[in-house]
Amino acid sequence: MTSEEWLKVFKNIGKKMHGELPEILDSGSGNVAVGRGAGGDKTYPIDKWAEDIAISALEKIHDEGESFTVISEELGVRRFGDGENIVLIDPIDGSNNAKSGFPSFSTSLALLNGKKLSDIAVAYIINLPTGDTFWAVRGAGAYKNGVRIRTSTTEAITIAAFEASAPNRDIPPIMPILNTAKRVRCLGSTALDLAYLASAAISVFVTAMPSRTFDFAAGMLIVQEAGGIMTDLTGNSLDHVIAGLERTVPLLASANKNLHTSVLKILNLRNS
Repeated sequence: MTSEEWLKVFKNIGKKMHGELPEILDSGSGNVAVGRGAGGDKTYPIDKWAEDIAISALEKIHDEGESFTVISEELGVRRFGDGENIVLIDPIDGSNNAKSGFPSFSTSLALLNGKKLSDIAVAYIINLPTGDTFWAVRGAGAYKNGVRIRTSTTEAITIAAFEASAPNRDIPPIMPILNTAKRVRCLGSTALDLAYLASAAISVFVTAMPSRTFDFAAGMLIVQEAGGIMTDLTGNSLDHVIAGLERTVPLLASANKNLHTSVLKILNLRNS
């Protein structure tokens, strides 16, 4: 399959999820955990529902002859033949928001032509409550709802987004950035943070907690294809990171190279 054909599969998955979302939200069972996923977090009905839709679509293309490995937050690692491609799935990024009725959660899908993040070829994120879709194919730009998007050209930290699963631990290391920003936001979904950075709504995103590759792989390519830059908190490239279930590195993404350089200086000088 070509990258464009994979993107079509991802878009169909997102379309089905968005169409069925009202029913699953109205079912009233969202606050009861049904287990614990391979990624270590509790699994809620909405997580399983979203993953089932994605896996069903992927099983179909495997039956048609495509081989790949799935790495997903809930089911873990599952091989569909002997192909080298990897599909990273975060069925619901922002599960706590979703189960609480707070409309900020997403589904994130990425295709890798190998094991490293430098191999990301296709990325897709859908804001499930709104239906807004963000995608990128390597070398072909980034898009929101079919319209080409680009990151902001500002060199100021206008709006900084962050994530913190344990605020008392995760916020102090990034306070130099938050203190410098004109405004801060915590959306509760790393994929959405990165998607909105790519579309120029956010200028900087940071998280001190090590993130898993299915959390940010799709957003990483979308940011890069929109003109942004993403590294760890010391400025090291993420290209070498291996796709998997374990937590890997803290993240820093900026709208452009000059801003990224400035943010790294702020972070490293004030934390030294």
